[in-house]
Amino acid sequence: MPHNTIDLAVLDMAGTTVADGGLVLRAFDTAATAAGLDTEGPLREQSRQYVLDTMGQSKIAVFRALLGDEDRAQTANRAFETAYADLIAEVDIAPIPGAAEAISALRAAGVRVALTTGFSRKTQDRLLDALGWRDITDLTLAPSDAGRGRPYPDLVLTALLRLRIDAVDRVAVLGDTTSDIAAGRAAGARIVAGALTGAHDEPRLRAAGATHVLPSVVEFAELIRAERP
Repeated sequence: MPHNTIDLAVLDMAGTTVADGGLVLRAFDTAATAAGLDTEGPLREQSRQYVLDTMGQSKIAVFRALLGDEDRAQTANRAFETAYADLIAEVDIAPIPGAAEAISALRAAGVRVALTTGFSRKTQDRLLDALGWRDITDLTLAPSDAGRGRPYPDLVLTALLRLRIDAVDRVAVLGDTTSDIAAGRAAGARIVAGALTGAHDEPRLRAAGATHVLPSVVEFAELIRAERP
């Protein structure tokens, strides 16, 4: 019996469809200093490693875990957003090569496309504006639009509900982090693929439960289109 075709692709932004040149860590350093973390030494290095390990998760959740204090977490998150926005203005934010074309090809094949992020809505909008991507997809979602960020399934399931997709086995997820993979698995998506253009490598993505590990969003689009009649 043939399986259902993929009707929805849920794509991460930074590291998966967008090359941000390591801006997350640069913005984190500014935010960590604003929150009173030591500017150097073991604690700072451990914090940087935690940010790398949890890449893709909601940034406020990361700061809560790191700082253990809501006021400090909010201070750090505001500083992060300001620093990231300033860096977007300074640096040429660019799509992952072929990303815009891959998204267009998916939509032309009848697949709905949602872009998701661990950033705030405001930061996501800045990225979309910098790229000229306001109308490139059917939907864009930040954690505040869905309830919880990754590794929870809320972003994927909210995309499914808003775009009126019939079943979770018609959904494919692509991301560059273990958090993306965890969210896709928790949502029950049939394809949960890792892209090798961002934070985490193939062994980590496979260990997290990726159904596929692909060079980039370009190959992901080819995989989804090949499955459609």
